[in-house]
Amino acid sequence: MYTLCVLAPSGHARPALVQALGREGLAYSVVQELHSLEHALDAVLLDATNASDGELKAMVEQCQGLRLPVLMVLGQESVAGYTPSIGADDFILCPPAPGELTARVRQVLERGADHASNDDVLHVGDLVISPQSYDVYLAGRKVLLTYKEYQLLKLMAENPGRVFSRETLLNQVWGYDYFGGTRTVDVHIRRLRSKIEDSGHTFIETVWNVGYRFRA
Repeated sequence: MYTLCVLAPSGHARPALVQALGREGLAYSVVQELHSLEHALDAVLLDATNASDGELKAMVEQCQGLRLPVLMVLGQESVAGYTPSIGADDFILCPPAPGELTARVRQVLERGADHASNDDVLHVGDLVISPQSYDVYLAGRKVLLTYKEYQLLKLMAENPGRVFSRETLLNQVWGYDYFGGTRTVDVHIRRLRSKIEDSGHTFIETVWNVGYRFRA
């Protein structure tokens, strides 16, 4: 299921939107401003209530900087004045029809995955890694990685079956002048696994007393 953020400049999301999110079983949080992300998100629902076009455009650009797709939430009274130049990936009328929120989010995410597939991408089962945009998708859902996590994943995915020692990963990803210990590699691998692996997906194998390898 998808995890969403409702960005509501007024501080309060539309009650009909909140009801629809609960009805469809979508995990969400309501925020007035989008700062650092505490957890991975699939998309942002931008509630346009009482916000100017300039404010909305700035918030959309902020979301795009975090590589998050944006769906504008509009009331019937706002449709005529909606400006596509704001830059949202899609919009949805509130109250949405049953199942519409999930369908719209899925459509936006699949569109992003299709766009990524036009790059010189790596495909490993359900995992898609885009070197051009630094985006990673798992089963059509965007995965939010830090830069070091992305570098680790890309390096190993480009060399499936090769065993990388912790020292090699440390040197190639952090550089020879990095003074941290190899424990740093273990911590980042653990975080990376928590984001791309589950009961149905296993990509990284531990080679005891040596390091790690990406499954061939």
